[in-house]
Formats: sequence, C-alpha cells, structure tokens
Amino acid sequence: MAQGNWKGASTGGGLTLGTEQATTSGTVIDFTGIPAGVNEVLASCIGVSTNGSAAFILRIGAAGGIETTGYNSVAGFADLVGGPAASTVGFNLVPSSGGAGLAHSFQIRLVRENGNKWMATSIGHWNSSPVVCHFSSGQKTLSGELDRIRLTTTNGTDVFDAGVMNIAYL
Repeated sequence: MAQGNWKGASTGGGLTLGTEQATTSGTVIDFTGIPAGVNEVLASCIGVSTNGSAAFILRIGAAGGIETTGYNSVAGFADLVGGPAASTVGFNLVPSSGGAGLAHSFQIRLVRENGNKWMATSIGHWNSSPVVCHFSSGQKTLSGELDRIRLTTTNGTDVFDAGVMNIAYL
C-alpha cells in the first residue's frame, strides 16, 4: 500500500473515528456524511445480533441513497459448512446469521479500487459452541462518490437487538 499524508481529526493523523451507534433496535444501521475523497472505510461491529435468522449484509451509497443492486460478493464459514453464499444486493458478511440472538463480532474493510469502484472484505466470528469464524469478499461500482454505508439483513425485516457498530475512515 502506498504511503500517504493522512490527516484524521479524531486519531491524531490517521483514521477519523465516527460516532459509535447501538445496534439494539431497527432494521438498518446507517452511517452518513462520509466526506468526499475517502479511500478506505473500516466498520467494526461488536456483539451484534437480531431477532431473526437472516444473514447480515453491508450496503454502500452515494448522494442518491443506498444502492441495492450491482454487488458481486460471497461469504463463507471457516469450514464452509453449507457452502459459500453469494449476493448481488449487498456485501454478504456471513452466509447465515446462525439464528436469533446469536452475537456476531466482525470488521468490514472497504477500499476504493479506482474511481467509484469499491472492494469489501470482512472477517469475524459468532459466539456459538464451537465459535464459528466467517469471512467475505466482494466489489461494487457506485453511481457516485461514497458518502454512506448501511448494515442490514438479507430479508430487511429482522430487528437488531444487541451490540454496537462504528466506522473509521481515511
């Protein structure tokens, strides 16, 4: 990775840290106001769960809003139980949520590849017995400059009921 002169306001010269949000209600968690020219966004989720069993997905957007098509992503378990899960409607973060109330912790890294083309990778785990590791990768070209991200589920109706999420960018 090329070295740059990163000037983050909140971390003394590196990443700019957002404001942590509780993931304890609603069907979406939005972070908006990401400034123009950002080339990398890190989203961290700790202990996130929902009341249902749909998998988590991350969507990104520009000034026109969150985009719901044109993604090319896949997610799997460390042992690929049930095989990988592909998605064109968001960046798949896990192939399955594992069930209602199961706490997930993961980090998503979005990197601008060129223009408005973004690459996403994630790694995390859920607290089950045994603990399961999951991973994902994908890409999407946005219609404009990235300025927002959204955590939701594949069915869009499961309600968040635990955990926190934050972003940092440079």
